[in-house]
Amino acid sequence: MSMDYNARLQRFQQHIEDQVDLVFMPISADLQYLTGVPRDMPSFGAVLHPGMWLEGGWVTPERGPILALPRMTAVFGGLDKLKADIRVLGDHDDPAVLVRDLATELKAPARPRIAVSDSTRGETLVGLQRLFPEATFSSATALLNPLRRVKDEAEIAAMRQGGEITEAAFKAVLGRLKHGMTELEIMSEVDFQLRQHGAKGPSFVTAMYNSGPDHPLIFGYPEEKWHRQLNPPVALLFDFGAIYQGYCYDFGRTVAFGEPDEELQRVFDLIMASQAAGIAALKVGQTAAQVDAAARAVIEQAGYGEAFRHRLGHGIGLDVHEAPFLTASDHTPLQEGMLFTIEPSIMQFETFSARVEDVVVAREDGGEPLTSGFQTLQVVE
Repeated sequence: MSMDYNARLQRFQQHIEDQVDLVFMPISADLQYLTGVPRDMPSFGAVLHPGMWLEGGWVTPERGPILALPRMTAVFGGLDKLKADIRVLGDHDDPAVLVRDLATELKAPARPRIAVSDSTRGETLVGLQRLFPEATFSSATALLNPLRRVKDEAEIAAMRQGGEITEAAFKAVLGRLKHGMTELEIMSEVDFQLRQHGAKGPSFVTAMYNSGPDHPLIFGYPEEKWHRQLNPPVALLFDFGAIYQGYCYDFGRTVAFGEPDEELQRVFDLIMASQAAGIAALKVGQTAAQVDAAARAVIEQAGYGEAFRHRLGHGIGLDVHEAPFLTASDHTPLQEGMLFTIEPSIMQFETFSARVEDVVVAREDGGEPLTSGFQTLQVVE
């Protein structure tokens, strides 16, 4: 099922009419949503090309998109092969001249209203402010979010496939788990299996949390946590997902190393019951806050409320985290086709923890999970 970028662009142009004169989006989820221009995997350090601050797409209510690219991005990134209106900046050309020419071509007024994506680099915004000193700036991401938050069937199909890849990778990892492994070994196996099963890569940094009587819970990525050997009794909490067609999956399960005792089984059963309540509440017309409350009540009534340390979930799609959010302060009414993670957890520092996470579609009669395997506590004996 193919994405209808023309229809998206037309809806966006109608939406911004009388609000802005120019829209700039760097290579990002916003630009991919409107045009299909792909993103590459991010790198830890900055990778810069001459004139890179102008890199991105320009749209007006009547025109666009026009893609402005440094030569290195265009050629070595393969974007010059796209069927698009592309303007390439030579290595020694002045990016300000190209941007001025684009503004003239797009008939920008002397005091333009310019919307830029939230991911726009500071250097880009400084360059635009220098060129357009009397411009007013706003968020293109905020303008686009009402369209992005409701997914069409092509997007849901891509996310469903991303979920299938993620579950297949998890199944392969389960078959390789054994006592004495480290988090680092398992994280590396997860990332390998994601690519082995068809993902572009992990949609975010693959995360593990382990906890038990001899494994105090540690958040973050300190090296001592990565190298702890997982010997029973310990619970290992997975948090990872696949990239497929630019869409980001997010998935979580709990694995027991050694036969689970009553406490681990209890917290696991509670998070599964909490997730079921959240999925049932993910109905059109409910608010995000109401869904959070329905799932949270299960854990609170069992006396573990303080150990549920985060919101129930978040919107998801081309970005891992998208607005709106399933949290007490978000009163957004749910619409058919919105996608959310539903990810209750019980995080305890001195004993066992548990978590579960699936991407779920808001429907008229309750949520439709895109992944539903491994519903019981997985045990490495």
